[in-house]
Amino acid sequence: MADFDKAEKEYNAKSIELLSELEGIRKRPGMYVEGTGLAGLHQLVWEIVDNAEDEAVNGYGDKIIVIMHKDGSVEVKDEGRGLPVDMHPKAHMPAVQLIFTTLHSGGKFNSRTYATSSGLHGVGATVTNALSEWLDVTVYRLGQIYHIRFHDGGALETPLEVIGKTNRHGSVVRFKPDAKVFPSVEFKWDTIYNHLQEEAFLLKKVHFILEDEKSGLSHDFFYENGLREYVSVLNQNMISLGSIIDFEDKLSPIQIEVAMQWSAQYYSERILSYANNKRTIQGGTHEDGFKVGLTKAINDWAIQNEVIKDSQRIDGNDIREGLTAIVAVKIPESKLEFEGQSKGRLNTPEVMSIVSNFIYSQFTYYITEHKEFALDLIHKCQASQQARNAARKAKEAARGNKQKKVDFILSDKLAQAQSKDYAQNELFIVEGDSAGGSAKKGRDRLHQAILPLRGKPLNTDNVTLERMLQNVEFSTLIQTIGAGVGQDFDPNGSHYGKIIIMTDADTDGAHIQILLLTFFYNYMKPLIDRGMIYIACPPLYRVYKKSDPTRKHIYAWSEKELDEAKSKIGAGYGINRYKGLGEMDAEQLAQTTMDKKSRMLLRVSIQDPLIVEKRIGILMGKDASLRRTWIEENIVFNEEDAFIKEVRK
Repeated sequence: MADFDKAEKEYNAKSIELLSELEGIRKRPGMYVEGTGLAGLHQLVWEIVDNAEDEAVNGYGDKIIVIMHKDGSVEVKDEGRGLPVDMHPKAHMPAVQLIFTTLHSGGKFNSRTYATSSGLHGVGATVTNALSEWLDVTVYRLGQIYHIRFHDGGALETPLEVIGKTNRHGSVVRFKPDAKVFPSVEFKWDTIYNHLQEEAFLLKKVHFILEDEKSGLSHDFFYENGLREYVSVLNQNMISLGSIIDFEDKLSPIQIEVAMQWSAQYYSERILSYANNKRTIQGGTHEDGFKVGLTKAINDWAIQNEVIKDSQRIDGNDIREGLTAIVAVKIPESKLEFEGQSKGRLNTPEVMSIVSNFIYSQFTYYITEHKEFALDLIHKCQASQQARNAARKAKEAARGNKQKKVDFILSDKLAQAQSKDYAQNELFIVEGDSAGGSAKKGRDRLHQAILPLRGKPLNTDNVTLERMLQNVEFSTLIQTIGAGVGQDFDPNGSHYGKIIIMTDADTDGAHIQILLLTFFYNYMKPLIDRGMIYIACPPLYRVYKKSDPTRKHIYAWSEKELDEAKSKIGAGYGINRYKGLGEMDAEQLAQTTMDKKSRMLLRVSIQDPLIVEKRIGILMGKDASLRRTWIEENIVFNEEDAFIKEVRK
């Protein structure tokens, strides 16, 4: 009790740390941005771009310029009204200073200022300032040029001042991220390029201009037809069923814009949804409303036109097979409801019925006017439904036959995990029998399973579902994971909480990774959405002391680490270059690549759906000339013909 009493006395008012808002952001940046990695770093740019977009989407200005400067800073220019500079009546400071130093401040809370807004909580500008080495703001407003500057995470360096006269209007924000917060402060052209392109699709007839001082690259994104062009880019490498269909309602308080097109060759559905220009990765009421309205429209039309009977209604999953759709809504600030600051899911209740009714009426009218397309689409949906029903019946029949136990017939090469606690189990997909043998010897038998590949898997981006299922590698993988495939895939049924791709560190290994990721993306995408797919990171080198190689050695994963390892080992070192996993014995492979205490894994995630669709279409599509051109423009190889890095967009 004495220790408890002492601890109780020490835990008092002095124990409570009082931080300013800016200090709080710097102390816990992960609460405000997506961590301190590259995603969080680039979010600083998005927050400032969002503010510029809020002006454009509400009719103030049609040009947003982003400049990547040589000093590592980024500048965002808009042609809006210019940030307010007058004195705030309650805060007793200029409004522009309040916006960049106080959380939950800004015009996004006032419906008279913005009818719709990308942001919800008014924290973006403050967070960017708090996590920057310095931030500089220039405002062109009411004939005057105003300037204010902050440094060291938001401390005021130069108070608001008038520095000239002007006949233009708008705001310019330039900032440099703080290297004390972010391990890497190097912005990526590719990341900003694709984000601005996505925004340009959503904000049609607004120019998004990107410039890079270092490389001299520049690009002006401008789309007259917005979402139609978005779908066109996503579907550029596929055979389509019908043309792109788009609907728009800009007059209602809740505005709706939709574009869609079906594929004649792909089975998977791709629905990208947005609310007030923010990607809602987890969907929401707008996406649900779209699905309900579309399903009802097709079934009702088919019944009324005696294509099907009421008892033969088509399931929504079969209707959306092969569908690419963009669903975007703009909602007044007072009605906007998201789940959390990440805005991953839209929760505004009334949006579901509004979108559902809109899609039902618009799509019904469209298929009435395009009867030939409607019949082709319904026949495609029926084929999908028949295939799913046949697959389900076969699976049920197999389960009913206890002697066959089809669900448990797995590859003879699979070394299964002993545990039935599936969430804790890991499946290593390993390149080759040699590496598979080492992995089986070095694994944790309780929770780690090993599945060696017999050869390179099939490219699933340009084959039918039936052809994919005939492939031995993928049929084995589907049985091993045990959660179904395609529309019937259920991630909750997976026998593994982590699925880890472990290949050689060479071009063949990289190719196998891409082929497997393409399969997971096309047929088991929920695994990626839930963060269940990983890439193993085996070392490239082992540096050892020649006089004592067993006890004194260091592993290296890069050229920099190799140099550091040679320096630490000192004179008389030797180097093992691991070109393949099979060159490591079981102990080495386990220690460096499989042991949870010492390994490194890369989690596969989709940060940018647009770039994923474009890359898969180019790299895995049938057009070899597109693939060759992209590789020549974007990839650098070293003397050993091994992949180094992507250098351009």
